[in-house]
Amino acid sequence: MDAIHRLFPTLESQFLGTLLVVALLVGVSDVVRRLGPAMKRRFNDTAVEATQAAVTAILTGLVGVFFVVVWRGGGEVNALLESFEFGGRDVVRAVFTVTILAGAYSVTRLTRRVIHRVGTERGGISEHQQEIAHHVVQVSVYVFALLVVLGMWGVNIGGLLVGAGFAGIVLGLAARQTLGAVLAGFVVLFSRPFELGDWVEIGDQEGIVTDITIVNTQLRTFDDEYAMIPNDIVTSEEIINRSRQGRLRVNVDVGVDYTTDLETAMELAEEAMTGHDLLLDKPDPHVVLAEFGDSAVVLRLRFYISNPSARKMWKARTKVIAAVKERFDEAGVKIPFPQRELSGRAQTGGLRVADAVDASARDTDGGVDPAEESDAE
Repeated sequence: MDAIHRLFPTLESQFLGTLLVVALLVGVSDVVRRLGPAMKRRFNDTAVEATQAAVTAILTGLVGVFFVVVWRGGGEVNALLESFEFGGRDVVRAVFTVTILAGAYSVTRLTRRVIHRVGTERGGISEHQQEIAHHVVQVSVYVFALLVVLGMWGVNIGGLLVGAGFAGIVLGLAARQTLGAVLAGFVVLFSRPFELGDWVEIGDQEGIVTDITIVNTQLRTFDDEYAMIPNDIVTSEEIINRSRQGRLRVNVDVGVDYTTDLETAMELAEEAMTGHDLLLDKPDPHVVLAEFGDSAVVLRLRFYISNPSARKMWKARTKVIAAVKERFDEAGVKIPFPQRELSGRAQTGGLRVADAVDASARDTDGGVDPAEESDAE
């Protein structure tokens, strides 16, 4: 201490020494940080990070001691320690406290790598779910470590838990809808009804999932609008995921005349659907009879597309409709217009249609319109 006092005797030298030590601490910390990636390639990541943290902590502690000595603060520090009445048992508790907190930090780093490895190698959870799982484990470990430390220092944990429970009740009553959305968010994240990039229909909304948070789910609709749906609504609505199986069946209805040979029309439609790059070969496209329509027998064309999206579905439908229409035209298969039959009651003599051709011929020959003749009389 005397050597440091002699080295920095004046106020100006103390300021200069403080600046130099701070600059040295920043420089050494930067070097330790830059050496991290190279060391991780040779040693365990957790050991390297723990070493970096220990070196930084030791350097920071030494700099703190230097500040106390250079600014002649030893007397104040001794008075502060005496006011706390630190004994040998307290020192042991402090050491155990630091050890427990450092162990909790190391455990969370290890669990994060385990979660990432499981998600990457087995494909069990997505990256977003990995982050959520890591934070849940991290909070649980830190809470447990904090309870152990408080118990070791003789703090009444029961009183803290009662107070926390009362505060939780108050917060739950004040923000029950938000808390419900948060709890529903965990349900959505871990039940995985959909993931980022999936084409889903949630209630009245349909689109691509662009983000999933604890509070809400974001969809990009096919009108390029963004819909934010609270997760409590997501869990209460019916969810249709069109991307889950990696393929989607598309149906197209077409009507043929009642006089058409149905087997021939079905064969022609199936031939028209084969060979398109957007359609899957297995399951193969096929045709079934759907219903008797008002003016046609309805054929239902069924085919599958892979990696479904709305744009791909509409392109496939367009190609199928154009190909079937062209094939039917070549074979003379008629796709009828809607038709309606009119009839009159027998009691009134039925439905009679005037012969417009004969009437126009009589007018041309100079005949007299019966209506005009009646007016003349």
